[in-house]
Amino acid sequence: MTFHPRTLLTMTGGQHRQLHSHLFPGDGLEAAAVLLCRDAGLSDRKLMVVDLTLVPYDQCRRSPYLLVWPGQFIADAINVAEDDGLSVILLHSHPGGFRQFSDLDNESDAQVIASIFAGWGGVSPRGGHGSAIMMPDGEVIGRIYDDRHQCMAIDTVSVVGDEMRFWRNGCESSEAPMAFGADMTCELGKLHACIIGVSGTGSIVAEQLARMGFGKMTLIDYDRVEGKNLNRILNSTLSDASSNARKVDMFAKAIRGYRSDIEVVIVGQTIASREAVFAAAEADVIFSCVDSSEGRHIADRIAQAFMIPLFDMGVSIPTRKRPDGHAAIAEVIGRVDYIQPSGSTLGDRGVYTAASLRAEYLARVAPETYASQLDDGYIKGAVEEAPSVIALNMRAASAAVLEFIARAFPFRHGRNSQQARSIFALADGDEDDLGEADFQRGGILEVAVGAREPLLGLPDLGA
Repeated sequence: MTFHPRTLLTMTGGQHRQLHSHLFPGDGLEAAAVLLCRDAGLSDRKLMVVDLTLVPYDQCRRSPYLLVWPGQFIADAINVAEDDGLSVILLHSHPGGFRQFSDLDNESDAQVIASIFAGWGGVSPRGGHGSAIMMPDGEVIGRIYDDRHQCMAIDTVSVVGDEMRFWRNGCESSEAPMAFGADMTCELGKLHACIIGVSGTGSIVAEQLARMGFGKMTLIDYDRVEGKNLNRILNSTLSDASSNARKVDMFAKAIRGYRSDIEVVIVGQTIASREAVFAAAEADVIFSCVDSSEGRHIADRIAQAFMIPLFDMGVSIPTRKRPDGHAAIAEVIGRVDYIQPSGSTLGDRGVYTAASLRAEYLARVAPETYASQLDDGYIKGAVEEAPSVIALNMRAASAAVLEFIARAFPFRHGRNSQQARSIFALADGDEDDLGEADFQRGGILEVAVGAREPLLGLPDLGA
């Protein structure tokens, strides 16, 4: 299978809720909104909603099948969009649930879209301009016009919030497939997952996603297989260790051994490189399986800048000193965080800090200064070259994959908003969940800026 460039429209869960509330006030009449969207600057034409205007009801002439609203709102949108090269998408509701553009919609677009291009002072944005309709169940169907006024359907409209929704052009139903069934497998075949770090937890996540049916996977890891890795990296062999094979090459070969219908992209670099950032940004979902603050910091920025759902996981085994001086297990801990655009970030949640980023920087540029701050691996307080942690890694990796399934193919009885972070402590037998509301968003990382330079706002990633 080969993924061809797609036309995508993405918005946050908060934006979608705001739009649905306005477009369906309960009176059965059409309503309107204007979306301003930034093109992400990728091989896909990905339009990310950066602003929206809700057209007041009292300034429209509304009926169940027709809507007339003042052109001033479009003129205002053009004035704002031109300055930043944004695309304008005109959105209205279909209260009756008609899942197609009507003849009246087509006639309106022929006039209004042409006027948007005519009113544009400079070069038209790469993303073009378009129109969209929203159904009572929240489904959004859209289309885009280029500067020659040629129309093309938006392949996928996605909402990234407490739930993840993917509405595809031409799909017979707007409902998400049932979790764990054949329909879920079919839907996964249309999705692209990126795994950052293909080692202890990452190899397990990648194995599950490949066997579940993802149509495209990007594997990012700069490291190579060593003998000490063989007890916790799936699919690695003695031959891989002796040849010092790259982890991404080893794993891609394994996937292709049991999947002939998957596209695998390998990036044998650190995530803190331009190639790796752009490769990750193409994905529909990112799994962060790294053990460094820098790696998590970069993944955090990618998720916000390109509006991609992010799942991050980590494990830890703190120890204590027994009276006889020997080490003993104090706890066995696993954590999964779900990060959504415009929500709290990994940085906001303290998964990495300025101090931890500085420590890793010292490790690279001044290892002798860093020596006193050295982190001793999985088992805190006991140096282990080849810790036997595959069972713990599998628990954390499976929790992350199931968290994705719960949000894309809802099966929980409770609310997803209450499980932004899940922590398990195996020694005590405790499991705790924290909701999105339990974290405060710092607002430091910009949302929906795409490939604007310097990339991710980091000078080191500049062109």
